[in-house]
Amino acid sequence: MPDLSRMRNDYTLGQLSEADVAATWVEQFDRWFADVVAAEVPEPNAVVVATADADGAPDARIVLMKGYDASGIVFGTSYASAKGAQLAVNPRAALVFPWHPLQRQVRVTGSVERIGGTASDALWDPRPRGAQLAAAASVQSTVVDSRDELAERVRRLDEQTPEEKLARPETWGGYRVVPERVEFWQGGADRLHDRIRFVLDDEEGGGWIVQRLAP
Repeated sequence: MPDLSRMRNDYTLGQLSEADVAATWVEQFDRWFADVVAAEVPEPNAVVVATADADGAPDARIVLMKGYDASGIVFGTSYASAKGAQLAVNPRAALVFPWHPLQRQVRVTGSVERIGGTASDALWDPRPRGAQLAAAASVQSTVVDSRDELAERVRRLDEQTPEEKLARPETWGGYRVVPERVEFWQGGADRLHDRIRFVLDDEEGGGWIVQRLAP
């Protein structure tokens, strides 16, 4: 087994100062997301979504971000999934974008809301037919006997719905994470990382406070 205590990299690709950060979190996110896309990082919109159930037990998984703007960050999933059940009783989440090749990460925490039918259709319709079939035929997070069982469900649904695109199931839709805190983390030499955080200030009518955090 490798010596994990010595397994580390030094971070020397850049710095992030208060003078360089954008005026809003979404503008700063725009800049960094553009950098990640330009660097051809695989699946730049992959994001860890952490939720918790009614008892506070945490859970996490990776999904794909399907949109963002000043109102929040959007992803689609089954409402019947484990995260859907957790969000129904505890509508809050934490996100992490792990952009390792650029020695960066973005962390987001906030409340979560469903985005509505029309907006959910806009997430569902561009999905390839195979992905639509798999989502519609599977009750996400439930126990199944075998992969063959899942494949058979998909085959039957494919036969029953000859049209090219499937209608979005009522159990599938989009969620928006409405940010309350957004942290931009840039790795630094000797672990002197730069951490700049935007914090929503309710007392200032929804404005944002910019803070530096100790690494």
